[in-house]
Amino acid sequence: QVQLVESGGGLVQAGGSLRLSCAASGRTFNDYAMGWFRQAPGKEREFVAAISANGLRTYYAGSVKGRFAISRDNAKRMVYLQMNSLKPEDAAVYYCAATDATWINYVPSGITEYNSWGQGTQVTVSS
Repeated sequence: QVQLVESGGGLVQAGGSLRLSCAASGRTFNDYAMGWFRQAPGKEREFVAAISANGLRTYYAGSVKGRFAISRDNAKRMVYLQMNSLKPEDAAVYYCAATDATWINYVPSGITEYNSWGQGTQVTVSS
């Protein structure tokens, strides 16, 4: 498995931006599809974005499409989530996740498709 550590969360005003980072260690990073999920208090964890192992394909939840951007730097073993035009409803704990890439353009969106998770980073959006 791969070990994941998120950073970059914080407090931001509505309309502002944040960039989350996820550092990976362990097995070969290029073998993993990566995703971001979030969980707000009292709600289930939900999919936000995913990126294929080669970084060429991405997939987004409808609620963030056009505002968030996922990217990765395989040489640095990092995944990023650029969040723009933040809304109060984006407030949550954000989790980085990894799973073995079963094919090169694999961009999984289901929680059960991922087998490694970070500890999460809190994002708070004030209105």
